[in-house]
This record gives sequence, structure tokens and C-alpha cells, in this order.
Amino acid sequence: MILEVAILDIKPNHAQEFEKTFAVAQHIISGINGYISHQLQKCIEKNNRYILLVNWEKLEDHTLGFRGSKEYQEWRTLLHHFYEPFPDVEHYESVYTNSL
Repeated sequence: MILEVAILDIKPNHAQEFEKTFAVAQHIISGINGYISHQLQKCIEKNNRYILLVNWEKLEDHTLGFRGSKEYQEWRTLLHHFYEPFPDVEHYESVYTNSL
């Protein structure tokens, strides 16, 4: 499993609109082949910062499958105009997991 991590800085005074739009956009990503789950979390210290965590079966499910899809174009249209600056996206693989 691969974890996609994106720190999203939202333009000032657009956080509520971003959250409403993300509620729609999340249904796009969840239908992509290789998608497992996602979380959107809001930063406590910086009210216009969010972190998006998406679990994928493999790296290519995100980098080729999602980003190369028509669904990505819709995702981009809905969300990308909120970001300032445009986020760096990184991918992580598990080294250690502690499950209760």
C-alpha cells in the first residue's frame, strides 16, 4: 500500500468553499481503480491549511491511473484553483505499523 500525502494551503477566505467542494470531489477519487481510502484533515494552527492522505494499492494507481484519467480533469477543475501555492505531493510506503 502507498500513502499519498499532500499539504494543501488554501487561498485566504476560501476554506469553507474548499470544504464544500471537496465533499463533492471526494466521490471522484474514491471511484478510481486502486483507491483504498482517504482523509482530509484541517490544521489547528493554520486555518487555511489541510492535509490530504490517500491510500492507494500501488504508486501507479495514483500517478498513472488517477492523474491520467478524465476523472482527474474534473477533480482538477473543482479543486486546483483553491491552492496557493500549488501543493507538493509525496508518496510513502510503510516501514512499521502498530495496530491495536
